[in-house]
Amino acid sequence: MEAYSEFANVYDLFMEDTPYNEWYQFIEDLLKEQKINVTSVCELGCGTGQMTMLFAKSGKEVIGIDYSPEMLMVAQDHAYDEGVSILYSMQNMAEFELEGEVDLICSCCDSINYLLEEEDVLSTFKQVNQYLAKDGLFIFDMNTAYKYREVLGEQIFADQTDDAAYIWENFYDEEEEINEYEVSFFIKGEDGKYERTVENHYQRAYSIEVIKAMLEEAKLELIGAYDNYTKQGVNEQTERITYVVKRK
Repeated sequence: MEAYSEFANVYDLFMEDTPYNEWYQFIEDLLKEQKINVTSVCELGCGTGQMTMLFAKSGKEVIGIDYSPEMLMVAQDHAYDEGVSILYSMQNMAEFELEGEVDLICSCCDSINYLLEEEDVLSTFKQVNQYLAKDGLFIFDMNTAYKYREVLGEQIFADQTDDAAYIWENFYDEEEEINEYEVSFFIKGEDGKYERTVENHYQRAYSIEVIKAMLEEAKLELIGAYDNYTKQGVNEQTERITYVVKRK
């Protein structure tokens, strides 16, 4: 667990170019467009809490859910440093529970792709239906098969900072639609030496048709699907689909 805790601490170093502010602004603009007044938010797969903090800073009541206690510890530290109050809860998103309804449920940075079984995605959608306010929105993004096949594929990626480095080896099984990436982290310790930590992660691609069918079964209505947090429609080269959903 200690190694995973170290990974959680360097996660933000290697994700510093992630456009959280742009994603947040897209969501806020969409809420205004739909004339939805949001006072409460739940993020599924919140990780280190970058998005939850943006919502909290705007004065909303925020809940962050993630299955990794190490990520949640980092998220809580961030919230403390920023002087915001956020409720973090360690739960499996396929079985998450809240004390009441919320106006917005979101899931950013391809968290739902980590659900490798359709039954878990469907279960997540059903839980969303249970806890989403009648006039609320469910906004989530997912990586596409095109991204796994053509962009990540069978490639190796690497990056480094002053205190850490990683080597990412990617593999995509097109038949199973499973993307695997093995990441070797080299993290600098207090003694100046680097310790190697290896993580294996798996994600699954789901077609927009499959997602729409599961939303329908969960009694949720898809009202928009966009190319990566823009108002552009989805096309054959879309790498990330942003779904906008409401209760029926």
